[in-house]
Amino acid sequence: MSSVLASLQPALLWRYFSEINGIPRASKKEERIRQYVLDFGHRHGLETLRDDIGNVLIRKPATSGMEGRQTVVLQAHLDMVHQKNAGTEFDFDTQGIDMYVEDGWVKARGTTLGADNGIGVAAILAVLSSEDVSHPPLEALFTIDEETGMTGALGLKGGWLNGKILLNLDTEEDDELDIGCAGGMDVTATMQCQIESAAVGSYHGFLLSVSGLLGGHSGIDIHLGRGNANKLMARLLFDKYRKYGMRLVSIDGGSLRNAIPRECKAIVGVPGEGKAAFLAEINQLIREIAEEFQSIEPGLALQVSETNPALHFVDAGNQEKICLALHGAHNGVFRMSPDIPGLVEASNNVARVEVTSDKAVILCLVRSSVESTKQEVAHTLQSVFQLAGFSVQFSGDYPGWTPRVHSPVLQLAKEMYVQLHHHEPKVVACHAGLECGILGKNYPEMDMISFGPTIHGAHSPDERVNIQSVAKFWQYLLAILQKIPA
Repeated sequence: MSSVLASLQPALLWRYFSEINGIPRASKKEERIRQYVLDFGHRHGLETLRDDIGNVLIRKPATSGMEGRQTVVLQAHLDMVHQKNAGTEFDFDTQGIDMYVEDGWVKARGTTLGADNGIGVAAILAVLSSEDVSHPPLEALFTIDEETGMTGALGLKGGWLNGKILLNLDTEEDDELDIGCAGGMDVTATMQCQIESAAVGSYHGFLLSVSGLLGGHSGIDIHLGRGNANKLMARLLFDKYRKYGMRLVSIDGGSLRNAIPRECKAIVGVPGEGKAAFLAEINQLIREIAEEFQSIEPGLALQVSETNPALHFVDAGNQEKICLALHGAHNGVFRMSPDIPGLVEASNNVARVEVTSDKAVILCLVRSSVESTKQEVAHTLQSVFQLAGFSVQFSGDYPGWTPRVHSPVLQLAKEMYVQLHHHEPKVVACHAGLECGILGKNYPEMDMISFGPTIHGAHSPDERVNIQSVAKFWQYLLAILQKIPA
C-alpha cells in the first residue's frame, strides 16, 4: 500500500485502492487492471470469468446463514479518466498515480486521481476478500471502457448474470441514492481543407492560448457555467479574418469527450498592416472575457504571443466556416427538466477541436435523460455543422436509465440510510452516464440503485475523494448487504 494511505480506514478498501492506482488503466487500455482483477479472483479461489469484450465477473458464495438471500450484483468500471495539468510531467501509460492526503481528502499531484471509479472497484474487492463481512451470494461485475463509450456495458450479454439486484458503486455524493441518469451520443464533425501557402515574411505568427480553467465532468458539472476552452477560443478568433486578414494555421483544444475542456491553443498569421489593430482587439477581448469569468474561473489565463512566422494556412473559405461553426455550436445546458427540479435534462459539451491546414475535426458529447431531446440536441449541432460544410457522424449512442421510484432495493437503501444517519438520503437522477441504463436493456428485471462516497472534481486534475465519506460509504454498503431479503 502507498505509505500515504496506510493509516486510513477502512484499511482493506484503501489497500486495494492504492494497488489499483499503481496500475495504468486508461479507457480502452485496461489489459493490466483486468489481469489484476482476474488474478485476484483466482488467488482467492473464486469463480472468475471474462467475457468476449473484456468484462470480468467474480462470484462469491453467501456467508453462513445468508445462503437463502437474493443474489446481489456489485458493479463498478475498471477504467479511469486520464487528465493532467499543463506543465505536469506524467506518463499515464507507465506511471501509477502520485497520491497525497490534505485536509481530509485524498488527492493526486497534477493528475486525475481515479477515485472515479477506483473506490468502487476497491470496495468490491474488499468485500470479496474479507472473511468477516456478512453478505448474500455475490456477483462482482467489473466493466471496461465506461468513460469513453461504455462499450463494456454495451457488449455485456444477457444470461451471464444471475442476480436480480444490482448495486452500482459509481455515484459521487455520499448522501445521494441515484435511480436515473442521462443517455449520451457522440457528434463528430469533419471537414477536409486545402493548404494555402504564404510568401516568407508576409505574415506574423501568433499563438493564442486559453488555460487555467477548472474543467470538470461534462455531465455533472455542466450546469455550473464553467468556461469551455474551445468556445473561448472561438470568441478570440471570431471575425478577425475579415477585419485584419487573419489566417488560421491550427487549433488544438480539449481532450476527452466527457471532460469540460480546460485548455486550447491556436496558431494564426496576421499580415503586417493588420498586426497592431489585431493585437489591440485581442487584448481588449481578453480583458473582457477575464472579467466575465473572474468569479467562477479565478485561474483563467488568456494570452497572445508572437511565434514563428506563418507559412501555411487553412484555405480562406474553410477557415471562415470553421470559425463560424465553432462559434455557433451549442455548448452547455440545452434544457432543464420540467419534472425534476434542478436536474439538467439535456446538454452538449464541445469537447475536442483539432484543426490542421488540411483537416478540421470537432467532437461533441450530447447528453439527455429524454431520448427525443437527445436527438434534438444532436440534430441542432448537425444543422450548424452541415451548414458550414462539415460532414457529421453520430456514434456511441447509449440509453439513459429511467427512474423506478417504487423499487424494492431503493426502499431498503433508504431505510438503511435512515437507520445509520437519522435523516433521509436524497433520491436523485443525475446528468451523467451511468451504466445502469445500458445493463437494464439485457437485464430488464434487474432492480438497480447507484451510490458512492463524496468525490469532487471528477474528470479533472482537481479530482479528490473525502476520507471520512469513504468510511461512511463502506459502512453503508455492508449494512445494505446484510439486509438483502430472501
